[in-house]
Amino acid sequence: MSLIEARFRSTLGAFDLNAAFSMPGQGVTALFGPSGSGKTTLLRLIAGLARADGRLVVNGEVWQDEKAFLPTHRRALGYVFQEASLFPHLSVRGNLDYGWKRVPAAGRTLNRDDVIGWLGLDSLIERAPHQLSGGQRQRVAIGRALLSCPRLLLMDEPMAALDANARAEILPYLERLHRELALPVLYVSHALDEVARLADHLLLIDDGRIAYQGPLTEGMTRLDLPLAHRDVAATVLDAIVVGQDAELQLTRVACGSVELELAGLHGSLGAPLRVRVAARDVSLALAMPQQTSILNLLPAQVVELAADAPGQVLVKLALGETPLLARITRKSARLLNLEKGAQVIAQVKSVAVA
Repeated sequence: MSLIEARFRSTLGAFDLNAAFSMPGQGVTALFGPSGSGKTTLLRLIAGLARADGRLVVNGEVWQDEKAFLPTHRRALGYVFQEASLFPHLSVRGNLDYGWKRVPAAGRTLNRDDVIGWLGLDSLIERAPHQLSGGQRQRVAIGRALLSCPRLLLMDEPMAALDANARAEILPYLERLHRELALPVLYVSHALDEVARLADHLLLIDDGRIAYQGPLTEGMTRLDLPLAHRDVAATVLDAIVVGQDAELQLTRVACGSVELELAGLHGSLGAPLRVRVAARDVSLALAMPQQTSILNLLPAQVVELAADAPGQVLVKLALGETPLLARITRKSARLLNLEKGAQVIAQVKSVAVA
């Protein structure tokens, strides 16, 4: 698989950035970390909007090394900022065509109508920017960036300026882009729910250093990393729809040998479906419960335990090859005499599987 490889070293005042990483040449890579950790700085260095010592290779093409520095206008990239920044004097069509008309026909790697359809812009095409909602403006900005036919798309917290309703509106469109595009996307965010829904690969940055790089599903369940210790800690599973009950409105999905039931009808048989199980929604028992309302009763083995918030313990479980996080009280861990290797039953309510 093609790769994007980067290494940068920069000092600005008291902040020292020393980051080296690689990311897949397709799919969504999340660059995640707290405010001030260096996310936007790193994005600007990749775009060539800032300079620092280092090396950047995008799918075999050197954009920067000790001998060369490709200026921003020669880097085949699209950049989506926190604010949509549309051209106010142009319609939606005009904004979309701004980049499209500057790409030679032979270099057009995307179909214009496909992009408009993926982002649901058909009915907005003649509107002016001031006639659009915040979510609609950001969808146009994403479309404009895509229609420049980049080899790399950079997205700097594209939903940070949107309210909760607008974020809920735009996320399904971003998920569709994730499914449709082979283009590599570097997605900056400090919102773990966005990352869990959109990303395949994770770059975790802290104080200018890359603390983790690898599959999202692994990084979110590592007890030595901060993601597992956040209030919204969760296990993310890439599953397949294997059954549906129209009468009871339930969907059954499989991740390896593990099957889960979740409330509602989602996807279609055989379709991929990403599911998320919050650590706080997983309880543990030493024996299979009887006459319980909980549908997902999963035999598991304790892999690791770690102290969490005051009075709480994080438990990493193995369901065969599939990991699962549970957050329980210290008292519960003591009553169950939990230790590495212990056999337990993980209990997950169907209505808690997102």
